[in-house]
Amino acid sequence: MSGSGNDFILIDHRELFLKEDHLRDFIQKVCRRRISVGADGLILIERSQKADFKWRYFNADGGEAEMCGNGGRCAARFAYLKGIAGPSLKFETLVGILSAQVMGKKVKLEMIKPPSPKLDETVSIDGKELIFSSINTGVPHAVLFVEDLENLDVVRMGRAIRYHSHFAPNGTNANFVQFEKGSHLSIRTYERGVEDETLACGTGAVASALVAALKGLVKSPVSIQTQGGEILTVYFEIDGNEIKDVFFEGDVHIIYDAEMWEEAYQ
Repeated sequence: MSGSGNDFILIDHRELFLKEDHLRDFIQKVCRRRISVGADGLILIERSQKADFKWRYFNADGGEAEMCGNGGRCAARFAYLKGIAGPSLKFETLVGILSAQVMGKKVKLEMIKPPSPKLDETVSIDGKELIFSSINTGVPHAVLFVEDLENLDVVRMGRAIRYHSHFAPNGTNANFVQFEKGSHLSIRTYERGVEDETLACGTGAVASALVAALKGLVKSPVSIQTQGGEILTVYFEIDGNEIKDVFFEGDVHIIYDAEMWEEAYQ
């Protein structure tokens, strides 16, 4: 499935069959592009005693992550189409129980209430002082506003920020954002765990919209142009410095439903 260009392998794992001690190796192998299925991440849909289902999200490097916005939207539509949940559903994540609404191809997902962001910090990259803001929307994000997004070397700059000592030991995702007119932003993201630029990042889009709003640049709802060409819409309320009722919405596409051969993960 693809959420605005973020692509994922989804597996109905309600009957557990993947061995936990081999899981990381399995994910790394099937997420390889060109020689296996290829994906930004892998999602397991499992049973839950607290919600319609439980999900486990893994980046392409095999590491389990707390949250992935576009992956969450894919999981919601997958569960609806497979009869696991209705169009208005809740699912269990490492950051708590989240709600989603499936409306055909469009999915609106609740996000966690983020802690207070740190605005206008400074780091030195290649001898230059860069001003950025930090916010956690389920996973950590650095947000930098730039004037020429198209010609930016996102991989080089993103990797330098992702591994900068300021964000040690866990690192961060790096979002480069250009302000357009009105409440519209364009974004490119270097994702931790994928270790590359991706065509979209849901938690990064939400992080960028919230930082921009706190800086007085935009108001809810915020439309965000992704590198993959799709538009994500972020909804929220800000009361003083408190951020609440955060949702984001966009299309989710099914690529195929298939059976992997063993050769895909050997």
